[in-house]
Amino acid sequence: MTVISKTSTPPPSACSLWESFAIQRRVIWALILREMITTFGRKGLGFAWMFLEPMGFTLGVTALWTLAGLHKSSTIPVSAFALTGYSCVLLWRSMPGRAESAVKMNVPLLYHRNVRLMDVFLARLLLMAGGATLSFILLGFIFTWIGLIAPPEDPMLVLEGWMMIGLFGISLAIFIGTFNAKWHWVEKVWHPAAYIFMPLSGALFLVDHLPKKAQDFVIWIPMVHGSECIRDGYFGSKFTAHYSPAYIMIWSICLLLVAMLALRKISKNIEHH
Repeated sequence: MTVISKTSTPPPSACSLWESFAIQRRVIWALILREMITTFGRKGLGFAWMFLEPMGFTLGVTALWTLAGLHKSSTIPVSAFALTGYSCVLLWRSMPGRAESAVKMNVPLLYHRNVRLMDVFLARLLLMAGGATLSFILLGFIFTWIGLIAPPEDPMLVLEGWMMIGLFGISLAIFIGTFNAKWHWVEKVWHPAAYIFMPLSGALFLVDHLPKKAQDFVIWIPMVHGSECIRDGYFGSKFTAHYSPAYIMIWSICLLLVAMLALRKISKNIEHH
């Protein structure tokens, strides 16, 4: 009796995919811990600066606006306006700042088999997004507790707007970090561009309060849509919000797709050398 045996490579099972996901999760978590230590150190407040720094910035802006008497000229609490405006700026602006040097500073880590460039980006971006989010939540809770602002009228709208800004910030950061790895002048262009977009991102104004021509201009800026959505969730009954979730999502997806295509090409030249 002749026994014929055939060997073939079995298709990836759900178990192997889950194991790959578990490995990837451990890699990213290890990189996040490394980023926390290298960025904030082990001594003093350490990683607490991750959320104390953005909190201090937002508190400073709130105090300046209050001292300037801006709280007397509007029905919208200046604390709520500053919280929803500058927290958004810190979210989308801080992530590209950390991503632009991610490749250059972490090339030695790529000698580890399980570490890829995307892991390096995700670790940095999740850390910055987590710090900004924690700052936003804590400040919102403190301001509400001491009576400076009312609770959000629609918390789900606030969450939706925050996620829109977060996804846009991650996509923009990977885009800038990827192209800066190939062309180092990208970061030199991004820095002044970030300062230009900061006052245009909706942090300093409500679209509804602008002249019609100005509204038609700023509505093309993606970050404005996230800011308007968050403010709609906080105090939407006091103004008319202008935003389109689909618009900022299209921007985010397009930036991410272009960045990932470029990252795939760049990774072949970096990870194998």
